[in-house]
Amino acid sequence: MADTMQFDLVSPERRLASVQAREVRIPGADGDLTAMPGHSAVITTLRPGILRIVKADGATDDYAVTGGFAEISAAGTTLLAEEAMHLSEVKADHVKGFIARAEERLRAAKEAGHHDAVDDAAKLLADMVAMGDHIGIS
Repeated sequence: MADTMQFDLVSPERRLASVQAREVRIPGADGDLTAMPGHSAVITTLRPGILRIVKADGATDDYAVTGGFAEISAAGTTLLAEEAMHLSEVKADHVKGFIARAEERLRAAKEAGHHDAVDDAAKLLADMVAMGDHIGIS
């Protein structure tokens, strides 16, 4: 088994990363997971959280992601993010914007009376707040 795999992180605006990685820690919708070289094929949706790339040289890069999905295979991992930013670029205004959009989705779901949508929006809001807390911006 190889020591590294190809990892690509793409958002609608741009490619954020294309590197050889030892592992990628992914905030999956059903729980966090770590993709590594030789991983079984999996496609998963993402929840808001911190994505960590451990590069071939052992250095790490962290990105805030707001959702999307990841395709993991033995050869590599591709992550398509709704929104993604290098952690060094994330400011309080960004997190406040993420939270405000999640609050609006929750409000709209409650007004529409869609109970499943209310649960999903409440989870999204909680994940956005948790991501801000993890970064140290609330």
